[in-house]
Amino acid sequence: MNRILVIEDEERMRVGLCTILRLEGYEIFDAADGVEGLDLVNRVMPDLILCDIAMPRRDGYEVLTALRSDARTSGIPFVFLTARGERHEVRIGMNLGADDYLTKPVTRDELVRAVTARLQRQHQQYLAVRRGMLLKPDFSSAAPLQSLGLTPREATVLLWVAQGKSNPEIATILGSGEGTIRKHLEHIFCKLGVESRAAATSQALEVLMSV
Repeated sequence: MNRILVIEDEERMRVGLCTILRLEGYEIFDAADGVEGLDLVNRVMPDLILCDIAMPRRDGYEVLTALRSDARTSGIPFVFLTARGERHEVRIGMNLGADDYLTKPVTRDELVRAVTARLQRQHQQYLAVRRGMLLKPDFSSAAPLQSLGLTPREATVLLWVAQGKSNPEIATILGSGEGTIRKHLEHIFCKLGVESRAAATSQALEVLMSV
């Protein structure tokens, strides 16, 4: 049974998220702030963390930074919960190493879909590494992708494409318009000699797994 930690200071929201996930069969732990959340991480080692950004004592950014700096917890999938319209918070969180984000209020379907997808992806990566099929990609920097002949901005866009982000999501993360992201992708496809996101992702992963 997968363990999920919900870190959310607003009690009603926290209870609602926990209830939905328990009904889906997950083992749930919850914390009301970042300090309590980090303590629980070290005690239960969850398979996935859902974390609010604005919280007392230690906010979501501090929680994520602490987790990513510790080898024991650096690989735990981390999903931010953010208020609607706070695009700058999404950008900061994703650049710190968050795997995904959900905009509050979160619907049941959105929550279950995001959690299921992230856990499946983590499991697939684990199996692949165990079988020796591939090394885990290093998504910490877009710089290696410039070796494909891309500009720094194009490399950054490709980095997020390789992590499965859509154009609207990348636009939010980078603070750009969707039209700008589409234009970057046109240039990327042309330079890589490919016609699809899947093909571009394949080339990106080949580079990122060799870092």
